[in-house]
Amino acid sequence: MTTAPRTAAAKKRAGSKQIAALPADHTPSEAAAYAIVDGYPDLEPSVNRILSSSLDEDERMVAIELFRTSLDTPGDPNRIPANAIDNARRG
Repeated sequence: MTTAPRTAAAKKRAGSKQIAALPADHTPSEAAAYAIVDGYPDLEPSVNRILSSSLDEDERMVAIELFRTSLDTPGDPNRIPANAIDNARRG
């Protein structure tokens, strides 16, 4: 997987913390989650909550996308992983 180089701000946020490598047999939702955590390592617990939920892969991808979109929208309720999960379940 190739990713865009990290910006100086992302590097500063990341500090010395390294994220785990994306497995070769990753799912689309895992790839999207990896991209979020690569840019915002502090969001790893929230992303992991979505990935470890009981959603199927399609729902998990919806939840990850809802969460990712919420990062650029102040006050978006999907910034809370439980809300993104519930909204993905509802379709």
